[in-house]
Amino acid sequence: MTAPLPRVLSVIPPMTQLNTPYPSTAYLTGFLRSRGIAATQEDLALALVLALFSPKGLTEVHQAVLAMPAPERSPLLHSFDADFVRYHATTERVLAFLQGRDPTLAHRIASRQYLPEGPRFASLDVYIDPEGGDPLAWAFGALGVQDRARHVATLYLNDLADVLREAVDPRFEFVRYAESLAMSQPSFEPLAQALAASPNLVDRTLQRLTAQAIQRHQPDVLLLSVPFPGAVYAALRIAQWVRAQHPQIRIALGGGFVNTELRELSDPRVFDFVDAITLDAGERPLLALLEHWHGKRSAGRLVRSFIRQDGVVRYVDIGEADIPFAEVGTPTWDGLPLQSYLSLLDMLNPMHRLWSDGRWNKLTVAHGCYWKKCSFCDVGLDYISRYDAATADTLVDRIETVVRETGQTGFHFVDEAAPPKSLKALAAELQRRQVDISWWGNIRFEKSFTPELCQQLAASGCIAISGGLEVASDRLLQLMKKGVSVDQVARVTKAFADAGILVHAYLMYGFPTQTVQDTVDALEYVRQLFEAGCIQSGFFHRFTCTVHSPVGQHPADYGVTLQPLPPVSFAKNDVAFHDPTGTDHDALGVALKKALYNYMHGIGLEQDVRSWFDLRVPRTTVAKHRIARALSARD
Repeated sequence: MTAPLPRVLSVIPPMTQLNTPYPSTAYLTGFLRSRGIAATQEDLALALVLALFSPKGLTEVHQAVLAMPAPERSPLLHSFDADFVRYHATTERVLAFLQGRDPTLAHRIASRQYLPEGPRFASLDVYIDPEGGDPLAWAFGALGVQDRARHVATLYLNDLADVLREAVDPRFEFVRYAESLAMSQPSFEPLAQALAASPNLVDRTLQRLTAQAIQRHQPDVLLLSVPFPGAVYAALRIAQWVRAQHPQIRIALGGGFVNTELRELSDPRVFDFVDAITLDAGERPLLALLEHWHGKRSAGRLVRSFIRQDGVVRYVDIGEADIPFAEVGTPTWDGLPLQSYLSLLDMLNPMHRLWSDGRWNKLTVAHGCYWKKCSFCDVGLDYISRYDAATADTLVDRIETVVRETGQTGFHFVDEAAPPKSLKALAAELQRRQVDISWWGNIRFEKSFTPELCQQLAASGCIAISGGLEVASDRLLQLMKKGVSVDQVARVTKAFADAGILVHAYLMYGFPTQTVQDTVDALEYVRQLFEAGCIQSGFFHRFTCTVHSPVGQHPADYGVTLQPLPPVSFAKNDVAFHDPTGTDHDALGVALKKALYNYMHGIGLEQDVRSWFDLRVPRTTVAKHRIARALSARD
């Protein structure tokens, strides 16, 4: 008699997102079910937060505060202790409000008389009412009670996270939980020591939630998806408990962090926690693993998998072709608590809020990137290099299936850069079938996005797009191989904005050979783009050289030299470099982020960009009306 196929449980470990499920388990679960495999999923990231900030969880946090000698408590902890009765009485209702289950509470929350207010509320001081009234009324207007309350409730939750960090676990973050233990960490030792330590309140809560999930699903195989370094520690804590309590369960680790940073893994201690680690797109390696654990495939015929044999890490890949993107099946959110996610509002900018506010069905238009030339990107890795698209007909079939399952019509397309041709075909098919959705996603600001195409995308439901402007400098854009110019970005972004589509620009500083003058000029370009209504939101991040990028592979081509890396047996990604220009990018970065924060709130657009810098910087060489002239010449 043939043994039954294994039951598979896919888990989202803490921490990823709180407003919507990270899509990896939905993709894998949908794929496995399409192959007749019993597959379920759990979001332990959300479950952990809901447990820690429940009345019971807060009581345990309060007990941890009281266990500290009073002189060692910070002002924040003293404030929490003094207001604990109010926190305990309100936390359950605040979570229900953020879940959309108690909307009428908005009036009390927005009054700012209902909730205790800690240090996080100081951020409201940036909103200055010209008439000296309520700063939130200036920001939201008279009618935005729900949004005003959601912002206040988000600040309240952030205060509680700060309390948890100070009283229980200094590594705790809503997104980057214990990130430093894993990110570009050449040795497994820091993680090994952390995992060997006695469990704290966060660990014990996660263990309890893990036990409940295992009891519910009774899996034979546990899949842990770690998209970010901030999910690795908790994933291994989950694996540690399962290995100790249910040693018969096979455990596999995969996800974005693994695909990027563990490609040279050699430390066998990792396999004290997991049985296998897979690289790149997980469908084919996972099928091979399941066949191996089912006794139908030898260990020597695995696909892109690390295993431990005779105490040594071995990488096995027989080179089987990946599952075509058109055949990976439709993601499913079945089993995830879709009504329990928290719609947070940590920034008032209408575009920026999309990442944390609202539950979005996440889909991919195409696997990989059709451009795959940017010199700062990991263009050699599978998630970028292997471009594979599906037809518009297939995509809309998936969209209709997801809407029927979830009852929700909001979609976030999570491509590296959605192809213009595919988006045009998708828009046409949505309109032909009269499928009514709202969607947003990431693109390249290329000239294919004409005003006519932008209008068509808006008509199909597009509400927002994001894209990489990086450093607003034609010289550096050319060095980056972005394939765009500043003028072109201005025209494309304005075409989207004119179609009523919000635009977010990813921005970068610290790229090789970038000078202070380049940085000042880039900020002036950004100011003019905001001023002209081309973009509504942005984010500056510091350039990081990675070993898989063209800069990391060929540093001399970019005028820099790499610093030697220590011996690596665990994670390998970021690499330091020497730039002969000697620019102090850290000092400049503070000003860039401060200026951008204000621009996103409509503040300071008339100021000279030099006013944002604490150090002396040169005058911009960008003409005052450079963007306006580019827009007037766009035809």
